Amino acid sequence: MGLRLGKIFDRNFNIRLPFLDGSYNIGLFFNKHSSFLLFSVESEFSSSTRDRQNIKVNMYKSLVLSKFCESFLILHNYKNENLDILNQFESIKPEYFHDINISLNESIYLSKYTMGDKDLYDCLNIYSFSLSSYINEFIFLIAERQFIDKRINRKIVRTCGLQIATTSSLDLINKYHDEDVGKGKLPLLMQIPSGETIVLDEKKKGNK
Repeated sequence: MGLRLGKIFDRNFNIRLPFLDGSYNIGLFFNKHSSFLLFSVESEFSSSTRDRQNIKVNMYKSLVLSKFCESFLILHNYKNENLDILNQFESIKPEYFHDINISLNESIYLSKYTMGDKDLYDCLNIYSFSLSSYINEFIFLIAERQFIDKRINRKIVRTCGLQIATTSSLDLINKYHDEDVGKGKLPLLMQIPSGETIVLDEKKKGNK
């Protein structure tokens, strides 16, 4: 079944990633003149694979709602007169270098602008991560849109995430996350129906 898009999306980038004994075809839709991003996901598996494995697909408009990102990645936020960066991938946490692999790191450059004495690039960056213990059963894809708004002379960076995982790999993610929460490394988050997030550890909230 095709994905119908309005006029807001005018660019598309497709990638094919292996998963179990099949693959996923992932489309990234975006606009050359904005920071909007959208995923499309189509699988290619034999019927026996579907019957044998419980595969879950989740999309994250905000990376901080992902247990994988919260547990394993360092995200960068910054804002001033010319920069507006929200949840940009910075690095894998050092203690998990051997547990997490970067399987894809690509960039698509759309335009180049000069602001003052700096050259800035309007681009799309794509990162894909896997688990060393479940190398073919877990995908976390981050799409990072770097958009240059010439009207206000500001570089805007926005991200979103796509997670494809078997139940076994998710159990491992949950184990790491629960251990970090228990040790006080992570704030305890509670999801409420409105989609907002309450941080129960106010001290850590203020440090973010």
